[in-house]
Amino acid sequence: MDLSALTLLVEILDAGNLSLAARKLKMSRANVSYHLAQLEKSVGVQLVRRTTRRVEPTEVGLRLYDHGRSIVNEILAAQETIATLGKSLQGRVGLSMPVGYGQVVMAGWLIEFKRLYPGILLEVMFENRVSDLVREDVDIAIRIMTEPPPALVARPLGAVRYVVCASSDYAQVQGLPRQLSDLGAVPLISAGFIGRELRVAAYRNGQREEVLPRPTLLSENMLFLRDAVLAGLGVGLMPDYVVQDLVDRGQLVTALDDYRLSVFGTQMFLLYMPNRYQTSSVRTLIDFILAKVGEGRTAHPGGAPIMPLMSTARTPAPLS
Repeated sequence: MDLSALTLLVEILDAGNLSLAARKLKMSRANVSYHLAQLEKSVGVQLVRRTTRRVEPTEVGLRLYDHGRSIVNEILAAQETIATLGKSLQGRVGLSMPVGYGQVVMAGWLIEFKRLYPGILLEVMFENRVSDLVREDVDIAIRIMTEPPPALVARPLGAVRYVVCASSDYAQVQGLPRQLSDLGAVPLISAGFIGRELRVAAYRNGQREEVLPRPTLLSENMLFLRDAVLAGLGVGLMPDYVVQDLVDRGQLVTALDDYRLSVFGTQMFLLYMPNRYQTSSVRTLIDFILAKVGEGRTAHPGGAPIMPLMSTARTPAPLS
């Protein structure tokens, strides 16, 4: 068994199917399939199970993959050591993060990071996709979810609190929801996936409820939604970090504060692949983000998350 055959197996299992592996290796799918068959012939056992869409390792294939991944990572580490010898930190880091959180919270962090490490190429993707985090262009993903995928390394960044809010003028004239079911009777402005039904999970006193409101305005762009709520177009349902400053200034008021609401999930996680080689640049950015999270927790010594919790708003007029 030679190193190229072992590398081929690693790339196939990392990609999850022969076509993606062939694209990365710049080979034809037929050629990849041929070399895989030759490897299996040489070791005398089946290494992967093929389906129409994916390949899965057999028990022997998984053990061989673990050895191969360790070898490939050591080679990449050696190559990086040689390439960066005597140089400042360089390399590319692909970071995927939610639109609102990225723009409101992380943008300032990343600008500071770039000032510290100008030689690192940061490719920042603002997106809310939960799946497909193993793409080659993504080294680190920040995601809101209830439970992280078991196949990924997940570093918790803190709890996410969604709030119901509206402009002060809207609240005085139209009132705000007083109970959870009222969300179905107001012009709701919310984040969500276009073309999919909006589901809102609500937790109170240890009990979970779920409501299916019909929003009047739906988008993945939190800053656009923030402006729409501020303009008085309806009642907003969005993460607190998007509207905290407006609530503090009294431009927005909140309702249903005794509920813990969730649209995408209740926790923020930093995610990355467990076996993929991390360059010094990737590791440095991970450490930088976690340090920023630590600073936020230091500012809130009670163990509060990095996203500031909403303050108690003044009481609006009841929903008529």
